[in-house]
Amino acid sequence: MNIQNNNLKHLKLSGLEPLVITPESNFINVGERTNVAGSKKFLRLIQENQFSEALEIARHQVEGGAQILDVNFDDGLLDGKQCMIKFLNLIASEPDIARIPMMIDSSKWEILEAGLQVVQGKCVVNSISLKAGGEEFIHQAKKIKRYGAAVIVMAFDELGQADNLERRIEIAKRSYDILVDKVGFPAEDIIFDLNIFPVATGMEEHRRNALDFIEATKWVRENLPHVSVSGGVSNVSFSFRGNDAVREAMHSAFLYHAIKAGMNMGIVNPAMLEVYDEIPKDLLELVEDVLLDRKPDATERLLDYSETHKSVKQEKTEDLAWRNLPLQERITHALVKGIDRFIEEDVDEARKFAAKPLDVIEINLMTGMSVVGDLFGSGKMFLPQVVKSARVMKKAVSRLQPFIEAEKDKTRPTKGRVLMATVKGDVHDIGKNIVGVVLGCNNYEIVDLGVMVPAEKIIQTAIDENVDLIGLSGLITPSLDEMVHIAMELERQNLNFPLMIGGATTSKAHTAVKIDPKYKNAVVHVNDASRAVNVVSSLLSAKNAEYVAELKADYADFREKFLNRQSDKEYISLGDARKIRFNINWNKEEIFKPKHLGIQVIENQNLTELIEFIDWSPFFRAWDLHGKFPKILDDEKVGEQAKELYADAQKMLKLIVDKKLLTAKAVFGIFPANSDEHDDISVFDKNKNEIAKFHTLRQQSKKTEGQPQLELALSDFIAPKSSGKQDFIGAFCVSAGFGTDELAKKYEQEHDDYSAIMVKALADRFAEAFAEFLHKKVRTEFWGYASDENLKNEELISEKYSGIRPAPGYPACPDHTEKLTIWNLLNVKENIGVELTESLAMFPTASVSGYYFGSPHAKYFGLGKITEEQLADYAERKNTDLEKARKWLLPNLAE
Repeated sequence: MNIQNNNLKHLKLSGLEPLVITPESNFINVGERTNVAGSKKFLRLIQENQFSEALEIARHQVEGGAQILDVNFDDGLLDGKQCMIKFLNLIASEPDIARIPMMIDSSKWEILEAGLQVVQGKCVVNSISLKAGGEEFIHQAKKIKRYGAAVIVMAFDELGQADNLERRIEIAKRSYDILVDKVGFPAEDIIFDLNIFPVATGMEEHRRNALDFIEATKWVRENLPHVSVSGGVSNVSFSFRGNDAVREAMHSAFLYHAIKAGMNMGIVNPAMLEVYDEIPKDLLELVEDVLLDRKPDATERLLDYSETHKSVKQEKTEDLAWRNLPLQERITHALVKGIDRFIEEDVDEARKFAAKPLDVIEINLMTGMSVVGDLFGSGKMFLPQVVKSARVMKKAVSRLQPFIEAEKDKTRPTKGRVLMATVKGDVHDIGKNIVGVVLGCNNYEIVDLGVMVPAEKIIQTAIDENVDLIGLSGLITPSLDEMVHIAMELERQNLNFPLMIGGATTSKAHTAVKIDPKYKNAVVHVNDASRAVNVVSSLLSAKNAEYVAELKADYADFREKFLNRQSDKEYISLGDARKIRFNINWNKEEIFKPKHLGIQVIENQNLTELIEFIDWSPFFRAWDLHGKFPKILDDEKVGEQAKELYADAQKMLKLIVDKKLLTAKAVFGIFPANSDEHDDISVFDKNKNEIAKFHTLRQQSKKTEGQPQLELALSDFIAPKSSGKQDFIGAFCVSAGFGTDELAKKYEQEHDDYSAIMVKALADRFAEAFAEFLHKKVRTEFWGYASDENLKNEELISEKYSGIRPAPGYPACPDHTEKLTIWNLLNVKENIGVELTESLAMFPTASVSGYYFGSPHAKYFGLGKITEEQLADYAERKNTDLEKARKWLLPNLAE
């Protein structure tokens, strides 16, 4: 639909991150499982006061792709106001949930206002209407405006719900005029819910329900400038409960027409959608006859179809009917489905009809990749599928390359050149590789410098290669500082390459607060591969200046709010923190003496033994599929793709194990140890000589009311020297990465990025599984304090065991330099060949290291921020330069 609208204003919402809804945005999906009316489980948890468990439902919604979270506590047995306040406050303390905007949903104004008073960011109020008349409508709208929220306006007035086209238009127009002209409400903050009602109910008055909504949507978007339109899509198919095939087709067809008309957000179950173009033609015709009220007997005919086509699960068999399609359709199908089996013969055929070989790429292949880009952009394809598409594309291009070179024609135009690099000291590149593949699929030329790339090489290559943009990646904390350094160097040299920041430890907060102020040009954080294309497109578009100005303003605003939040935090002195340390009664504590002291080495671990210890959830996250294993396999949105990815992983896993393509090694040791009053842990040999000292850090943030008034350090879990008791500590390093790079490069040379990325992702899973496996061996055999342990893998993943294995660089002990002590204590490099880079990343990449604490009181925690006082104390204890300590602990220093 072409919306005639000059000076278009965009709906801007936010949690910790902004959500700007523009005409180019994909359909915005609202997660509704945190609604007591929409989820029996959520209602039960709230009724039982299990808010922490209820929070997991919110987290699952966000991981599942919800871009707005609907929160509702309208139930006769609940105190909705108090529930809303408590739940929104809990969400505010969970950054992975709070990053998306909230939709405060209630039929009671007092609950809506209570939510508005505590929610962070810019939310949506759901909802207000003219049901009680204009005066109350105006009163509520003014308050919502004062709170700075957007609002959903129901098509409802004093006479009831709008149930036909004329009433929908009448109420929407009246509501809009009141809000904009009388209240001064920003038009872009108005979202109309125009009532989606069921069709095919058998009642004559319901025949136009869907069509009236679609036509009303079109009228509203064309005549009421800047507004959005929303709705609950599943309502339309209510008459066909029990027949998922029909319902999926109805939802997809309804959305196809409603989105064309201007519907840009709503509540829809992605699992209950079929790709519009793949709905069987006979079913599509019947469904659209009903939705668009095209035939008087449409309902009866769809009901007949539903009766004779019940939803059944069918075994999938290979369907090669597509091989009979015209050439272009075959090429497009192969790219969309990631099938490389026939692509070479198809491009050979295409070359016979092309004026020159390059045309096969520019016309045939790019036509197919445009379809891939559109499907990915609209949420109908997922990242693993796109990487498979890239594999087909590369195989096709490789086939054509000799013919192109023979004609000396290398002028294939691209959308732009993007330099990508993992920064100095860091060796992690899975995410960077995926982004490179996705951008390559969208006709950007990628200059990939690999890993551990120093700033001077990145900048000089960008100049020499005349790139349009630089993408920086990093996983470990020191990489954040290196990115700041690169930004400062670009500024010093007066260069103007836009910077794209990504990687597991990066964040919008760090980018806005630390990197953006150092560089006059664009700096943008990209938190997943699916967003990279839009970001790069915006940075390199003709409207670049406008985009960069908005970006800079947004980051400046975020920075100000973030620093203001930081200044509100309170900290106690280090001395006071040590007074309220976690105290164990060591006089009564029984300390288990390990069965085996000293260093042990495993030269070649049997990979088969590790498989049962694999935690698969992070594997799916690496592919941008979010959900908990094994539930993700049946997930409403990503289940089918997750199953396919999992099946491919199992094939690769079997190949790796059967052919021994990767080698796993480990070194670990258990030693006598004691802590001291300065939060240090001394490690001894069997003759009680001190052979190492681990330095730990203590929490200093003042706890809020209701939290335990304790300030933890890892040293609290080791008996102090003053107790007179001998305690013990362990340390380890495992790696499953030997052979990974060689295997991945082999696949890359075969233009198979999908398998190359799969290898690296599986090597990471093997390394984590090895750490889990070895920790169990230590607990039950080598240390032996839990010899009768009998836990399932999901219980191990949930850390139900006794004792902990924290790692330097992670929340409880964020200082990466403590790895050096582990390496010296265990002779890691000499024993198993795992090295540390200058930024203390481990190589091979698929490696894990850390400590073993055996105390049943030991638990994981986050250090949080510390003060300059503790930094100075820590530097003195480590006998290191204060500025060097500051560099490594910068992310943990209170502002």
